[in-house]
Parts: sequence; structure tokens; C-alpha cells
Amino acid sequence: MSTIDARFRVEHNNFNLDIRLSLPRVGVSALFGPSGSGKTTCLRAMAGLEKLPDSYFAIGDSVWQDSEKDIFVPPHQREIGYVFQEASLFAHLNVRDNLNFGRRRLPVEKRKVKFQNICNILGLTPLLDRPPNTLSGGERQRVAIARALLTSPKLLLMDEPLSALDHALKQEVLPYLERLQQELAIPIIYVSHSPDEVARLADYIAIIKQGKLVKSGVLAEVMLDGEAGMCFYDGRSSMLYAQVLKHKKDHLTELAIGGLTLLVPQISSPVDSHLRCRINAKDVSLCLSPPVDSSISNILPGCVTRIEDSRTPGERIVTVDISATHSLLAMITYASAKRLKLHLGCHVWAQIKSVVVL
Repeated sequence: MSTIDARFRVEHNNFNLDIRLSLPRVGVSALFGPSGSGKTTCLRAMAGLEKLPDSYFAIGDSVWQDSEKDIFVPPHQREIGYVFQEASLFAHLNVRDNLNFGRRRLPVEKRKVKFQNICNILGLTPLLDRPPNTLSGGERQRVAIARALLTSPKLLLMDEPLSALDHALKQEVLPYLERLQQELAIPIIYVSHSPDEVARLADYIAIIKQGKLVKSGVLAEVMLDGEAGMCFYDGRSSMLYAQVLKHKKDHLTELAIGGLTLLVPQISSPVDSHLRCRINAKDVSLCLSPPVDSSISNILPGCVTRIEDSRTPGERIVTVDISATHSLLAMITYASAKRLKLHLGCHVWAQIKSVVVL
């Protein structure tokens, strides 16, 4: 699998950016971090909107910047789609003409993304004849995303595309973004400082802080890392990838996770669909034998593979492998860890009090 490789260095007054990235050329890669960490500067440099000195950027074999070889491909020659925080649609054009604005300038033989397919994925067909001023914020942003995709880019860059939307509109747009990533083979680099958005959309994450790369890797693996995990959430969490097995009569849905099953309050996702579950370490307790007469439905066997100090005095973070591909984090007190005599390789039962289905 080819990669997207970047090296950006720049000094702006009191801000220094010095970062190297190697991102997969599939799925969604999130640039995550607090405001002012350098995420948008990286994205603008990838698009060629900022020509940073001593920098490099390439997608596969296509080199768009190499300062050492005096290579710099201008923005209009880079096969990139860019979605900004604001939709910025043309007010005098209806949705159909907004979508076709960039597409018309693309030679027919290079139009790899089909108009109707994108309209179907993003739910735009009923909106095609409407002017922008009659659309909701979520609808306008879906049009902006479709417009970028209809230029048939090699890479889609998204700069906090949901930050201008309220919570309800974000929830409206997020399912469309999920469908987008599932049905198109265009890699996406997604800038955000929202943990919930990143947890729901990203496959790969690069955590950036004060112009430096803190940690990068597969999302679920990075969340298990001590320092990176605390950057990512206000409290440690783990991510499980699940498949819907069946909907039960008692208002529960049964999920399959690495050969194990998990019960959650009934959800609307159809059988066989894939989804993500986020579990807060504070919602996991440990015991040495299977508990009986418990109100907790999800009790999974596992093996302790790591014990580390928490940032909170008197607490420990315990990593428990529940399958070959899935791990849970449990936050327990130092006293409990000592009383249970927990050690690496110890077999335990993890009791999961709460599961957030994304």
C-alpha cells in the first residue's frame, strides 16, 4: 500500500511547526489536536495554499513539493478536493450548478466520480434545484463535500467541516460522512479537535500538539497508548470494532467482537452492519472469577497485558486483551490492583458497565 508522506517546517512568530507524517492512502486519517497546534497549516501546505520552506509532500509517486529539488506544484494542478469550515456556496447558483462548477472544468476522461452516485451517497438528489439560501447548515456542508468530490481528486482534505454546525446538524451530517468513507476509494485527511468526530470517522490518527507529532497510528491502537490516550480523551477509553448479530426481543442488540458477544440497548443498525463501540476505562471493573447474580450484562474473559500508573494518584490503568485483535482499558484503584494481586499474564473477567455505540 502506498502512502501519503509529508514533512513541513516553518517558524511563524511564536509558533514553530516541525512535523513528519506518513499516512495510509486508504480510509480516513485524522489530524487531531487542540486549536493552534498546526493542523490547518499542515492541511493548507498539502493543498499548496501555503508554500512552506524546507518541506516535502507526496501522495504515492506524485511529488507535489520537494524543497531540496525545487519542486512545487501549484494548487490548481494538484488533484485535491478541499472542504473548508464554511460551505461557501455560490449564492446565484442552485445546488446542481454549484456541484457542476468545478466538474465542468475537468476533462470528461478524468471524471471518475459519478454525479448521481455522489448525490445518492450524500442525499442531495431532492435538493438539486434549490438555491443555497433555502438549505440548512448541514445540507450546505453536504453540497460543499460533494462539490469537492466531483473534481475526482486523488485526495480529499477536510478542515473541521462540522465545526460551524450545532450538535443536531453534526448528527445529521456524520452518517453521510461514514457512508462516504465506506463507498468511495478516495483517501481523506480530516482535521478536527473533536474527539467524538475522530472516534466515529477515523481509521488512522496523527495527534499534533504545539507543532509536533505526539503519536500516530491505527486509531484503536493509539487510544491504548498512555500519553496519546490522554491527549485524545478527557479520560482513557478503548475502541472495539463490532458487527451486529441480532436484535433481541428484550430491547437489546447483540454484537460480535473478536469471537465474543456484547449486549447493548437496541440500536437501529441492520443485522451484519459494522460499527464502533467506545468504552471508557472508568466503566470497566475487573474480577478474578466469573461473577454471579450481577446486573451487568457484559462480562468478558481476558488476559492482563499491561499495568500503568494513571494521572490520578492512587489509580491504575490495566490493559486486558479480550481477543487477538481487541483490548480493553480498565481504571481501578491501586488498592484493588494490590488486593487482586494483578500481574502480567493474569487471567481476569472484565465487567463493562456502559458502552457507547458510535
